Amino acid sequence: MTTNATAPAPVRGPDRDDGSRSAIRRPRATPARRTSVFLSTHPRMRLALLLSAPLFWLGLVYVVALAALLVTAFWSVDSFTGQIRTEWTIDNIVTVLTGSLYQTVTLRTIGVALLVTIIDVALALPIAFYMAKVASPRARRLLVIAVLMPLWASYLVKAYAWRSVLSQDGILEWLVSPFGLSTPGYGLPATIITLSYLWLPYVILPIYAGLERVPDSLLEASADLGGKTWPTVRHVVLPLAAPAIIAGTIFSFSLSLGDYITVNIVGGANQMLGNLVYTNVGAANNLPLAAAIALIPIAIIFGYLALVRRTGALDNL
Repeated sequence: MTTNATAPAPVRGPDRDDGSRSAIRRPRATPARRTSVFLSTHPRMRLALLLSAPLFWLGLVYVVALAALLVTAFWSVDSFTGQIRTEWTIDNIVTVLTGSLYQTVTLRTIGVALLVTIIDVALALPIAFYMAKVASPRARRLLVIAVLMPLWASYLVKAYAWRSVLSQDGILEWLVSPFGLSTPGYGLPATIITLSYLWLPYVILPIYAGLERVPDSLLEASADLGGKTWPTVRHVVLPLAAPAIIAGTIFSFSLSLGDYITVNIVGGANQMLGNLVYTNVGAANNLPLAAAIALIPIAIIFGYLALVRRTGALDNL
């Protein structure tokens, strides 16, 4: 008995027109494609082109402006016409370095900046440690938002808010009067309090970032070896967090050193270096002397940065 089996039809491939459709077409070598290929094989050139625009802007706006400020400090003002004379002289530098007024204001400014920095570090350390090592992830996020929230408000709004709080009929007077105390009013204490509030977030965030990188295993090892809280903080936490703490002090110290608005609002009759610069630029119309005064905080900051550079603090900025 035979069966008729139908053979399957052969599978036909796609039509071929002299092999042209099977050929792989290469993309056209356009200038953009050639540039893309070149940059993909030269990562250093790609990085240089990526950074060229911001570095150019930084050099133009910051370095050139700083050089112009330095040059202006060696000019003078005609006492009769009030016009700036581009004649080289060191009279402004000598006046700033030898004048009793400028020496007093410089010492006052440095003292205020140091006190603000010490207060901010003392407040930021426990807050940052709690955020980094104690708080739950949800609480940590809420605390980060709480620290950043004051930065969303205007600088002037916060300064004038403290002016209202520290006034003779403000909320601080109402709170402390039952205990026989009184508000400090307007002056250097009010300036220190206001600046400490303004720059506190800038100190908390670097310290928090540094403490977050401290391994928890080190704290556990200290506890296993019988280490108490304060010895652990002093011998384990603080040495590892020192660069982050120094990075936070750079913010508070430099910002306090150049501030002049807060002391105008809550400082009473006191002056800082920023006020002298503002006065000579505006009312006195003596730009070269103002530039010479502005060199004082610049020199102090550069000296401070030179001291802390080897600690690794600048890597936390």
